[in-house]
Amino acid sequence: MLAHNCPRYILFGILACWLCGLSLPGWAMTTARDIRIGIHKDKTRVVLELSGEVRYQISALADPYRIVIDLPDIKWDVPAATVRRKGGIIAGLRYGQYQSGNARVVLDLISPGLAKVSFTIPPSANHGHRIVIDIRPTTRRAFIRTVQALPIRARNQAQPVTATKPKRDPAQKPLVVIDPGHGGVDPGAIGVSGIFEKHVTLAMAHQIRKAILTLGRQRVKFTRYRDTFISLRRRVAIARAIGADLFLSIHADSIADRRIRGGGVYTLSEKASDKESAALAAKENRADLIAGLNLKVHDDEVASILIELTQRETMNYAAQFAASLLLELRQSIRMRRKPHRFAGFVVLKAPDVPSVLIELGYLSNRRDEKMLTNPKSQAAMAAGIARAVNNYFTSQKQ
Repeated sequence: MLAHNCPRYILFGILACWLCGLSLPGWAMTTARDIRIGIHKDKTRVVLELSGEVRYQISALADPYRIVIDLPDIKWDVPAATVRRKGGIIAGLRYGQYQSGNARVVLDLISPGLAKVSFTIPPSANHGHRIVIDIRPTTRRAFIRTVQALPIRARNQAQPVTATKPKRDPAQKPLVVIDPGHGGVDPGAIGVSGIFEKHVTLAMAHQIRKAILTLGRQRVKFTRYRDTFISLRRRVAIARAIGADLFLSIHADSIADRRIRGGGVYTLSEKASDKESAALAAKENRADLIAGLNLKVHDDEVASILIELTQRETMNYAAQFAASLLLELRQSIRMRRKPHRFAGFVVLKAPDVPSVLIELGYLSNRRDEKMLTNPKSQAAMAAGIARAVNNYFTSQKQ
């Protein structure tokens, strides 16, 4: 693991200034302006340009090969095309909020590579502060030797999963937990206009919340309220810990064939209903890897959730809700052929909370993207979802 090394007294000075700056109304957060990739004969150079100097830390993760750059909280104002950049040993990159106090850049590698050199360059007339990282090819054995636990352990992984969800007071309204897919360093699908799925899902979550609360018969909470990364298993844990009665995971897909459009509803099954559903589940289940999470670091209690999936009753309730949801969604959006599908989505694996993943359309299709980003269309979809939620809980009382 490599770190940006400064004399101790300088670090103390920086920390003191940073803490003092937090209390000042005019304090401005450092902004990331660009991430550039340069290809050289024996290395691939990554340059992160910022409005101010920050501390950073570099680590490596295997299977797949990744280089992770951890930073303090920063703003992101990089060109929209940044997420499509690749070259040399780098197959792709992502950036964003990882957790509270921690931003992150994740570099996907084609083959094993190590950040052998890292340094900073002070600002010039044409450039801001720059962090420069040189990645050189190496062997798998050498790469594995450098792989350690992440420098800043994910706080959202540290909280244990409760064995059972708390019981709801019968006098309380049922609780619907809305899960805006992706977030932070994990952008999700990228639309034809460059919009990120993580922003679309959060906007839709707020529309659904508004529609449900307007009917006034259920309570609503989110797994994430802002653009931050939450691991898949943590999303399940949040829903169970706060006593969710229904879990809705909101998504919008992307596919190579831009002609394909339409929504779909997915419920849990260890055996996928078709190859397309299996591929989608595999892609969504990679969200933790995309964010640079070490999947080997999780407690036994999380693993025990997977054993409890024999609770068929919960899955039956989810299927009942999905049927009601499809009837309502057909009134506002185009649905795929065979719109109710099944696959082993990690985020649907709460054993005691009926859970549904809603794919509202394809950001890779211009018509779907336009619909998914239009507030009027969003409100219509949200109203349908709210009606389905209400119908589901009404039927449970009968």
